[in-house]
Amino acid sequence: MSRLRVYARIARVLVVVALGLSMASVFGVFERLGIAHSMVRRQRWSRFFMARLANALPFRVTVHGELPKESMLWVSNHVSWTDIPLLGMLTPMSFLSKAEVRTWPVAGWLAAKAGSLFIRRGSGDSQLIRKQMTRHLEQAHPLLMFPEGTTTDGRSLRTFHGRLLSAAIDSEVKLQPVAIRYLREGEVDALAPFIGDDDLLSHLMRLFANDRGEVEIHLLKPIACEGRERAALAFDAQQAVQKALFGAVPGKQQVPMRPAIAA
Repeated sequence: MSRLRVYARIARVLVVVALGLSMASVFGVFERLGIAHSMVRRQRWSRFFMARLANALPFRVTVHGELPKESMLWVSNHVSWTDIPLLGMLTPMSFLSKAEVRTWPVAGWLAAKAGSLFIRRGSGDSQLIRKQMTRHLEQAHPLLMFPEGTTTDGRSLRTFHGRLLSAAIDSEVKLQPVAIRYLREGEVDALAPFIGDDDLLSHLMRLFANDRGEVEIHLLKPIACEGRERAALAFDAQQAVQKALFGAVPGKQQVPMRPAIAA
């Protein structure tokens, strides 16, 4: 693919980012004027932005399963930063992100304006975040988190950490497990993962220099949280995602199955 075409594709993403900046700037002006914007409106605008960003990315997306009709705590495996727009386009929601994202130029500001919650690893603020998450969910605002705590190459699943799942128990909402899988020519996509010392520009160049990849999003059966322990919830969610991605339960060899690609 010509370099000019790659730059044109990246420019399209930048145009969408500029749109997001304009939207976030409007929210900022309203805040300075003392005009409150509800979380519902923020999430709707966030979904509008995420859908356009996802459309600008070089993926064909197939969604399996039904969108929940009630507010839930979504838990998903994590492969790349692209997980966020691809999942965020499905329904109005907020995200739980690592604190470093808040300091990222542009992206951190956009995330904050969209109602994201931020957590610092090992900082001891998990109880504060738990309360914020609980309040968020009690007000019927869907929230998505990545319980692995980091991205993977898409060929295996890390342990789901249950510490913050207490918010779902406290607010008496269900978990919505999600499995996201990136494929290229029927195999696990080696280009999509955003791991290690990868940087955003290099990642975009890598993606846009190749043909479109395939993305499967599996919305799995919701898990009731009432009367459950957080460790058990984390295990059940991990097992559901594991089965959707690899057709195997934890402890067995994680060999990705060759899936059929939906047209």
